[in-house]
Amino acid sequence: MIGEDMRITMLSASLSREGGGVQAAVLGAARSLSDAGATVSLAGLEDAFSREDWPTDPRIAAVTVPLRHRLPLRCPAALLEAVLAQEPDVLHLHGLWLPPSLVMVAWRKRTQRPSLISPHGMLDPWALSNSAWKKRLAGLAFERANLAGASCLHALNDAEAKAARAYGVTGPIAVIPNGVALPDLGSAATHAAGTADAADGRKVVLFLGRIHPKKGLAETIVAWSRLDPALRDAWRLVIAGWDDGGHLAPLQDLATRLLASGDVHFAGPLFGAAKEAALRGASAFILASHSEGLPVAVLEAWSHACPVFMSAACNLPEGVAAGAAIEVTPDGDALARALDTHLRRTDLATIGERGRRLVERRFSWPAVTRRQMAVYRWLLDGGAPPADVLPDLDHLSPRRRAQPARSL
Repeated sequence: MIGEDMRITMLSASLSREGGGVQAAVLGAARSLSDAGATVSLAGLEDAFSREDWPTDPRIAAVTVPLRHRLPLRCPAALLEAVLAQEPDVLHLHGLWLPPSLVMVAWRKRTQRPSLISPHGMLDPWALSNSAWKKRLAGLAFERANLAGASCLHALNDAEAKAARAYGVTGPIAVIPNGVALPDLGSAATHAAGTADAADGRKVVLFLGRIHPKKGLAETIVAWSRLDPALRDAWRLVIAGWDDGGHLAPLQDLATRLLASGDVHFAGPLFGAAKEAALRGASAFILASHSEGLPVAVLEAWSHACPVFMSAACNLPEGVAAGAAIEVTPDGDALARALDTHLRRTDLATIGERGRRLVERRFSWPAVTRRQMAVYRWLLDGGAPPADVLPDLDHLSPRRRAQPARSL
């Protein structure tokens, strides 16, 4: 196996649903890396859902530690000790601005082993402008030093790589997308039979993710209210997700003011079988976002052969190019026009099938993991960088690569 004798620890602020798409990416990668023969462990901060969402794969060791303040100026010693105990050859940090970054800095100084950072869209200009003063403080206190000391950055797409350069990252950047599992959909007829809401026969446009202003949900509700009433009689907007910061109630109020009862359904957070049923039951998926890294939810929709309405901020231009997605903007009027036009199309199922094929080619976990493993191996063994790695700005090869503390 390509990952045999390789120990990788993935470090994140949350290993539960509170981590949103980051948590989904971490767990999916951990399972796929284990399939490839690597020894994978997880470390993070304890939260309200840690026990409920605990990884069930027996191959993956996980540890969480409690933390009273989520933005300390000192490294949380318990989390550092937990990571040291896992003895990784490579430490892979997912996300920025929070205590795990301080742990990575301290671990790197202690071990001199290679480290990799995945920002998951957190260096995007829109993301940087959100709670900007906190991020400036964190940048000055530890994050800029953390990014500068990393052996390599992992960007999910070219846009994220450019955002990292704009922030001042000069080291190597590996550009590799998120992955997603491919469900068995059975026959096309079986899938199509599940695409109407059982309550009244309306088809469903699904949003699935955290309830946050960056997701463009207010704009989506406004657009929905401006559709031809006859079209709303044929379609229902279903918003499924957890309330991130108290933004759900204002959206519910907005929907009540603008729309009739039943035009928009707030389904709450969905996981496991309920999430799978929602994806199988949707006739279209929408993410008119202001800012993303590379949204796992879109990949999941495509894996279920669901046509996607998405903004350019989703950073998946290959989906539009492949005819698997319809590009929209997070603007109420423009989004309403796009929905009014394209929800009338008779080839939406064909668009969804193109998305499924795109995931099979580019975003299935085995395909993504082969590329990720090549980067880990390069960090440990040196030599020429893999094709996915953009060189550092000083053209050193491979620049500032920490040496492993033990030979493999």
